Amino acid sequence: MNTIPYRTALIVGVGAGISASLARLLARDGVKLGLAARDIDKFARLAKGTGARSFTVDAADPASVSKLFGEVDAELGEPDLVIYNAGARTRGPIAELDPEDVRRSIMVSAFGGFLVAQQAAKRMLPAGLGAILLTGASASVKGFALSSPFAMGKFALRGLSQSLARELHPKGIHVVHFVIDGGVRSAARPVPVDQPDSLLDPDAIAQSYVDVLRQDRSAWSQEVELRPWCEKF
Repeated sequence: MNTIPYRTALIVGVGAGISASLARLLARDGVKLGLAARDIDKFARLAKGTGARSFTVDAADPASVSKLFGEVDAELGEPDLVIYNAGARTRGPIAELDPEDVRRSIMVSAFGGFLVAQQAAKRMLPAGLGAILLTGASASVKGFALSSPFAMGKFALRGLSQSLARELHPKGIHVVHFVIDGGVRSAARPVPVDQPDSLLDPDAIAQSYVDVLRQDRSAWSQEVELRPWCEKF
């Protein structure tokens, strides 16, 4: 039984971590799912297990994002819950970074978020109902050495979320930015034996996303920061 006020979800930037946990949790809650990424073969098993439809998209390309939403509309119906999890990391000393790599990183992390949020808003505004969730990182609030492209993109995504919340909350559309302030555990990144709580559990992160969707409109969150209890502030 669906216990959140949304019926059709689209997750853009699907991977094996937070997105996969969200997909499984939303599917159990009865939400129709669309999963989108550049390479849909990587999550074929997830799509099958959750009954989701798979879509190919280049999140940084306006035409590709527009096409994605048109396909989702046709196959699932207009999404009233859209989650943007795409991001691109480019690391290196400032003097050695390739400008085109930096451009791509910012385009995916920030411009892609704008494109997806714009298409989502176009569909949600007539109904006066919807939710747009944007996934940030530690880099959303603190820039680390050798990681300026990622920090620029994530800072921009955070600014987008703040602006959208002020514009769209009064119109019934819940916009939330999540600061994932810490590493997320995975098969490739297991929790160190000597630090059992040092990495975030993707299932616990997904639960926080869904809990936000159940909030009463009189007390909506605009930003949620998640970190292991042992993370250094």
